[in-house]
Amino acid sequence: MLVSLNNINKFYNGNQLLNNISLTIDENDKIGLVGNNGCGKSTLLKIITGSVEPDRFTEKDGIISFAGKTTIGYLEQMGGLDSEKTVMSEMQSVFDDMHKAIERLREIEVEIETGDNSSADEYQKLSSWVEANDGYNTDVKIRTILNGMGFSENELNRIISGFSGGEKTRLCIAKLLLEEPNLLILDEPTNHLDFKTIMWLEDYLRTYRGAVLIVSHDRYFLDKLCTSICEIQRGTLTRYKGNYSAFVRQREENDIRREKEYEMQQKQISKLEDYVAKNLVRASTTKMAQSRRRQLEKIERIEKPFHETKTAKIHFTYAVEPPIDVLKVKGVDISVGEGNSRKTLVNEINFEVRRGEKIGIIGDNGIGKSTLLKIIQEKLSHKGIVRWNSNIKISYFEQESTNLNRELTVMEEIHSRYPSMSDLEVRNLLAQVRITGENVFKQTGVISGGERAKLCFAIMMQEHGNVLILDEPTNHLDLSSKEAIEEALQEYTGTVIFVSHDRYLLSKIADRLIELTDGKYRLHDYGFEKYLDVLRTEQAEQKRISDAEKFAKNAEIAKEKAVKTYRSKQQRSADVARRNEMKRLEKEIDEFQAEIDSLTEEISHEEVYSNYELMNKKCTEIEELKQRIEENFDKLIELEEQL
Repeated sequence: MLVSLNNINKFYNGNQLLNNISLTIDENDKIGLVGNNGCGKSTLLKIITGSVEPDRFTEKDGIISFAGKTTIGYLEQMGGLDSEKTVMSEMQSVFDDMHKAIERLREIEVEIETGDNSSADEYQKLSSWVEANDGYNTDVKIRTILNGMGFSENELNRIISGFSGGEKTRLCIAKLLLEEPNLLILDEPTNHLDFKTIMWLEDYLRTYRGAVLIVSHDRYFLDKLCTSICEIQRGTLTRYKGNYSAFVRQREENDIRREKEYEMQQKQISKLEDYVAKNLVRASTTKMAQSRRRQLEKIERIEKPFHETKTAKIHFTYAVEPPIDVLKVKGVDISVGEGNSRKTLVNEINFEVRRGEKIGIIGDNGIGKSTLLKIIQEKLSHKGIVRWNSNIKISYFEQESTNLNRELTVMEEIHSRYPSMSDLEVRNLLAQVRITGENVFKQTGVISGGERAKLCFAIMMQEHGNVLILDEPTNHLDLSSKEAIEEALQEYTGTVIFVSHDRYLLSKIADRLIELTDGKYRLHDYGFEKYLDVLRTEQAEQKRISDAEKFAKNAEIAKEKAVKTYRSKQQRSADVARRNEMKRLEKEIDEFQAEIDSLTEEISHEEVYSNYELMNKKCTEIEELKQRIEENFDKLIELEEQL
């Protein structure tokens, strides 16, 4: 056990946000914390880290216990980067104690060389501590994590103040990973990460030697990483075993079970109450009625299941069936700006869209995805041909909802587009997307981003487009609303072209992908899961080539440094033995890596990550194999130097 919470309560403005929450976090737990916006997730994290105190009414309230060995790393607390330092020097500051220890070892070595052995014991202790904590490989650790978080070698000496907000967040995560706390708390860690960086972070955290507690709206991230999900709903916390998909299934099963239990009890209560009412006043049946009444009083009432009104009911329909060939794009450039400031992001792109296809457009931020959506709608100038077939009606979801009049109220926005709709019809439409109460009379400019997105979905439901074009449709939505739009797009039989960073949505919806890269594009005639498999294979091949080039370069350097001397028969024989040993070590490295890849695949399966002991065993095996690879590399370097 690292942390134990018992009876945690928190009130804000007289409203109870957290109600008697209890939670135990053990070593190697990978916990996802989910719930609607404003349900108290971030508040709970702050209570765990001590920046917010729980409310206490009795001695048994608000008990937070930590194991003596517990160290906590919290992403939000890592905002204090030294903006005047370089990236490398800031990361090295994590290992200040290690650097001081190594510096002291060098001082003692000088003393020993002069005949002063008074610090020999200190040298032994320091040396053992440095080696046990891998102190001589800190720069390797730093480069490995920075590279994984998307920073190139050329950026290591850049001053931090010159980075963007998103880049600084990535640096904060990198620094936190280097500190290696045994309880890592992350609040929306994937917000500023691209696909490749998120994939690296998933793999890193999956084998992280410590517990991880994550608040995230990234369902795919929760699916790949978490071994349990904690949901906060109406102030209470419920824990479910397994990843996000397992949580969704269990929650639905629990809701059905609770509903049945409630209905059965209500029937029993109604039957008893009816008997008491009919028989209490009759002398012959008074005793039986009193007995039933006592039975009623002893019943522990099941609370009526709460059906969240949060779940939007979104349905996209169309009346006109389009032809089979919907869209042809040929020789089109993706460019931004005008005149001399015009910049071409992709020189030429070609693709076709057929009826019923659901095409996801992916790529890094600023690569031209949103621009492409506008180009195919002829909203921006371009070269080449964009040709839509006849009977096409487009319904467009714009990422920042700029198509809304910020001065109009929500109801007025609908009326301005559909004046024939009555107030009741408008209210019913808005209720479907869960915009209710006073919110319908608020200006669209003051409602939340999530509510604006829901308003746009309501408008799209009335447009009845047979082609949906969507730009980041899940960006501002909570988990339940994301599930609603996902279900709506799955059921929709028309054509969908959408831009998204939501990997869960991409995985469920896209059957083809257009990937924009730096100045180029790639068409993938398969879904997102196959795309990830292909991407991993390509990355592994790139790493193999890179490692081979580094190895060849090091071998060449070693060869150039070697002193050309006469070698005796015994020396030549020893060299042959060394080369044979090097081949054996290289073969072992390949075998160990294959085992790591196999184990990494295994721990993504539900039967493994839902079994704590098995999951822990697999993670330990991976760490041991990584250590053996490192040892083999050290031996290879040593043998190279001897040749």
